[in-house]
Amino acid sequence: MKLAILDDWFDTLCSLPCFRKLDGLDVTVFTDHSDDLAQLAARLRPFDAVVLIRERTQITRALLEQLPNLKLISQRSVYPHIDVEACTDHAVLLCSNMHSDTPSHAAAEHSWALIMAAMRDIPMQMQHLQSGKWQRGVGKSLFGRQLGLYGYGRIAKQVADYAAAFGVKVVWWGSEKGRARAAAEGRTVAANRHAFFAEPDIISLHVRLKPETKGIITPDDFAAMRQDALFVNTSRAGLIADGALLAALNAGRPGKAAIDVFDKEPITWREDPVACHPHVIATPHIGFVTEDEFEIQFADIFDQVVAWHKGAPLNMINPAVWHERSKR
Repeated sequence: MKLAILDDWFDTLCSLPCFRKLDGLDVTVFTDHSDDLAQLAARLRPFDAVVLIRERTQITRALLEQLPNLKLISQRSVYPHIDVEACTDHAVLLCSNMHSDTPSHAAAEHSWALIMAAMRDIPMQMQHLQSGKWQRGVGKSLFGRQLGLYGYGRIAKQVADYAAAFGVKVVWWGSEKGRARAAAEGRTVAANRHAFFAEPDIISLHVRLKPETKGIITPDDFAAMRQDALFVNTSRAGLIADGALLAALNAGRPGKAAIDVFDKEPITWREDPVACHPHVIATPHIGFVTEDEFEIQFADIFDQVVAWHKGAPLNMINPAVWHERSKR
């Protein structure tokens, strides 16, 4: 079996303990990125299986049509970047662990780091110092402020724990089911959606991107935010309506944003209007990019590859492909 690992930009995976799970397999690691269809198809044509790092590469029908040898895609978490119907049509099995019980902290930690950096204006203070100008303005303390968490999942709950340690009050919003769970567990849920966006000092978004959550943050939501509020997004850019964040920042509500995700990634051009906005602190989708988090994620992903190779695949998203292949 020939296995390709895409977009391991810093050649990190081979140094992790979990990489030993692939011993005995013919593995090729690509450390560059390509979104050119012809180039990507030529690169992947010899391979039976592909490992993806999150949404760094889009798996489209046009690409799959040019990969007759491909039988398996292994990844972790949600898959808005993969045409599952096309995978099924081309007999490509998609395996993705959607509900790992292994705790991970990287995204929550990064969310909190962005909150602290934005409230104390750390990036600009650093630039000011290094240019010989000493202090730049006055920051804000966190103690006693209010944080709105949109989404009631594992990462948001971890962020809430950090908030408690800093004396920050938390109010919740999200889906109807999420709000019900939060209330049942004794959390403070906002009186309504408008109040959730209008009252907190900080709003942090923690929702998985799925068809039903695409564009859930609207221009009206931003318009309700205070002029001195901070909006944080370490989840996915697609959760925000097209163009809404840039328009909101230009309108001054919210006053500042701290973001780790963008509409098109990676950004390889200068002066992106969102990433380089004067009221934005931006990082290049590194919320999950730690050695510890990669070990957690790729232990699952490599287990899926090995299980498939042994004839007992795990976490099948389109199991009909496997059942049909098993009949032959």
